[in-house]
Amino acid sequence: MSNIKKALLEVDGNLEAATAKLFELISIPSVSSDPEGKPGIEKAARWLCDKLSSLGFDARVVETAGHPLVLAHSTDHTQADRPKLLFYGHYDVQPVGVVEDWRHPPFEPNVINEDGIRRFYGRGASDSKSQLWTFIEGLRAWKTVYGSFPGKVTILLEGEEESGSHSLPAFLKAHEDELSCDIAFICDGDMWSPTQPALNLRLKGLLHEKVTIFAPNRDLHSGYFGAVAVNPIRILSSILASIHDEAGRVTIEGFYDGLKEISQALRRQWSALSEETDLFGKVDLTGGMVEQGYSPLEAIWSRPTVDFNGITSGNQGPGERSVIPGSATVRLSFRLVEGQDPENIRQLFQRHVRSRLPEGCTVEFEGFPGSSAVTLPEDNPFVKATARGLEKEWGKPTVLKGSGGSIPVAQQFKDMLGIDCIVIGFILPDDAIHAPDERYDIKRLHKGVRSWIRILDEFQQA
Repeated sequence: MSNIKKALLEVDGNLEAATAKLFELISIPSVSSDPEGKPGIEKAARWLCDKLSSLGFDARVVETAGHPLVLAHSTDHTQADRPKLLFYGHYDVQPVGVVEDWRHPPFEPNVINEDGIRRFYGRGASDSKSQLWTFIEGLRAWKTVYGSFPGKVTILLEGEEESGSHSLPAFLKAHEDELSCDIAFICDGDMWSPTQPALNLRLKGLLHEKVTIFAPNRDLHSGYFGAVAVNPIRILSSILASIHDEAGRVTIEGFYDGLKEISQALRRQWSALSEETDLFGKVDLTGGMVEQGYSPLEAIWSRPTVDFNGITSGNQGPGERSVIPGSATVRLSFRLVEGQDPENIRQLFQRHVRSRLPEGCTVEFEGFPGSSAVTLPEDNPFVKATARGLEKEWGKPTVLKGSGGSIPVAQQFKDMLGIDCIVIGFILPDDAIHAPDERYDIKRLHKGVRSWIRILDEFQQA
C-alpha cells in the first residue's frame, strides 16, 4: 500500500478522536472583542500550543500588545529542498450575542443527526476552529505515516482576527525572518458548493470610516427652529445620497482612477460559473442595484463598493421627542479592488463630504488604516498543485474564484513579508457564521483533513 493511501486511512481511522479534540477547542469561549473573553483566549492559546508541541513542533505562545498568538515550527529539516509552507488560522471567535437566540449551547458541541447530516453547533464551529483543525490534523496524519513533514512547516494561529488584528502588523515586523516561506495558506475560506471545492484568489481591500456631522447648536425644539435651523440628519442624508448615481456607480471624484477592467476571458469564465450555481441562495435581492454594465458576480468580485453600515442621530425612542438633533453619525465600509490605495480613497471620500457641508456645520472623521486588495495569479504553481489535490479528494474541478470580502492578513503577508497567500477552506454560506447556532458538519471536517493530505502529496510529487 502506498504512503498516500496509508495517510488517508490514518485520517479515516482517527476521525472520532480528532473530532473529540476539536470539541475541546470549541468549548473554550475565546471571544476576542470582549474583555471578559481574555481567560478563554489565553486558555485556547495554551491548548493549541500544547497540541502542536505534542506533534513534534517547536511551539510557543507569543504575547502581543493585544491577544497572544501561537507560533510553531517543524523541527525536521532533512528535506531542505522541499517548499517552506506557512499555515495561518485564527482561534478567536465572535461574541455569542443573545444566548436565547441559540437552539444549541454555543460552547457545548456534540454531534447531532439532522436530515441525514451529522452536524455540530458552537461559536467557532465554522469560523474558524474547525478550519484550522483540518490542517493540524492533516499534518499529524502525514507525519504519522511519513515520519516527517513535507518540508519546513510554520503554523501561525492568531487570537484577535475577529476584533481587528491590531497587534498583527507589529508581530509580523518583529518575526519576519521566522515567517519566511514559499507560500502561505489562509484556512478561512469557503467552498463553491457543498460538494465542490474552491480557492479564493481575489480578495478585496477594506476601509472603514465613521463620519459625524455637527450643527452649530445642540439639540433644538423643532417647533421653534424647524423652519430655520440646519438639521444634520438632512445634511448627512443628502451627502450619502450623492455618493451613488442612478447607474450604481460611485460619484466620489477619483474613486475609479487606476482601476483595470477585467479581461473578456475572465468575464466569460465567471459567466459560466454563474450558470452553474445559485450564487445567492435564499437571499432576496429585490430592490438592490447592480452597477450598470456588470453581472452580479463581476460586481461582487471585481468592482469597488461603498456601503452604509449604520446611521445614528436624534430621537431613537421609545417615546416621541420633537427634536432637531445637534449631530448625525454614519459608519461606512469601502470594499476596494486592485489599483485603489485605502488612504487615498479615505482622502477622496473626506473631500467629497467636506465639499458638501453647509456653512456653520463641522465634521469629524474616525477610522483605522485600511487594507489593499490582493490577487494571486491562477498560473501560480502552488495554486495549480493545491487545486489538483482538492479535485482528487472531492471528485470535482476546483473553482478558482474571487470574493466580495476581505482578509487583511493576506494583504499584510504580501506587503510586509512578500508572501503570496492561497485562501482555502470548507465553510458554506449557511453555516450561520457570526450568527446564533453557528455550525459545521462531520463530513466536511473529514474531507477537509483528507484534502490536506492530497495537497501535501501534490507538493511531494512536484
